[in-house]
Amino acid sequence: MTRQNMQRIGVAVAVIFGLLILASIAGQHTYFLERVDPQEVAVRFRGGTIYEVAGPGVYSDIALYADIKRVSSEGVSFTVEDPEVITLDRQRVGLRVSGDAFRPGIMQAQVLQELWPSYQGLYLSDDRLRTRVIDLALQAMKSCVGDRTFNENVIGTSRDELRFCVDERLSLLATPLGLDIRNVAVPNIILSEEVQASLDSITKSRLDTELAQQDAIKAREQALADQSREEGVVRVVLARQQEEVRQKTTLSQLERERLVAERIVIEQQKSNDLFAAEKELEISLVEAEVALLTAQATLAEELVLAQLYGDNAAYAYLQALITNASALRESDKIIFTQEGTTPTIVVPGPGIVPVVETAPTGVVVPQPGGEPATP
Repeated sequence: MTRQNMQRIGVAVAVIFGLLILASIAGQHTYFLERVDPQEVAVRFRGGTIYEVAGPGVYSDIALYADIKRVSSEGVSFTVEDPEVITLDRQRVGLRVSGDAFRPGIMQAQVLQELWPSYQGLYLSDDRLRTRVIDLALQAMKSCVGDRTFNENVIGTSRDELRFCVDERLSLLATPLGLDIRNVAVPNIILSEEVQASLDSITKSRLDTELAQQDAIKAREQALADQSREEGVVRVVLARQQEEVRQKTTLSQLERERLVAERIVIEQQKSNDLFAAEKELEISLVEAEVALLTAQATLAEELVLAQLYGDNAAYAYLQALITNASALRESDKIIFTQEGTTPTIVVPGPGIVPVVETAPTGVVVPQPGGEPATP
């Protein structure tokens, strides 16, 4: 190799070495086209201090000790389990808690800048953040369980109260670190075999008691249902009987009203008939009296004559003779016979002419003593 070639190689090595040194020096003071994703927050540095907290984007900078750090805004999930925690009444229970821890985001830029010098390791490393949150969760679990009795930690809706307690106290512990704890859950309460057996016995006893109570309630309800059904049947029968009585009472009332109406009609008819009979009787009496008066008026003259004739026999006899005489006509024939004899009557016929001679001087008038007299 010639000396000229050696010189060229030496220059090239020096240039490369110089470029490497320059690149090393420049790398401490510049960054180009650094991308920050939507789930990240950019922490930009100049001179070793934070001068800006920025959101997602692409950033470049040339300055003294320029640098950029990315802080994830995604939640870091954690699960912690403590197999033995002492309750207020000195019972042992196990507890498992899970949740998510969130670092300060773009909305908490001021908090991020203030706490960065102390907790930048938590902001940049998920493992360190998870470890710290687990420690805080264990402390919160022991505090919450230790302030409550066994039943208040284990039974029924008490677990919701326990979860709320752990969430609240864990948040209080994490807030000074700039962390936000969310979605805290207590998925499981861990019990020892002895405690589990005791709880099973208590649960079985309670279930048996509740079952007995339910059976008693069921029997009571069934009895009430049977009683209600029987009462319903009795009510139906009573209602039917009451309806029949009501109908019969109504019919009796209607019949009574009908009879009363008929009685009124009959009494009215009788009253009308009686009134008519009384009127007819009055009319008859009046007519009889009128007839009597008429007869008396008609017979008055005859009664006077009869009285006169009764008081004067000769006069009555004379009137009889006058009456007889006035009844005779010139063509009448009179035959006088002796008392106790029967006259012979000659019936006219062919060639027979009856002749009766009478006194030419007049009519023979009998006397009151029975002897005929010749006028």
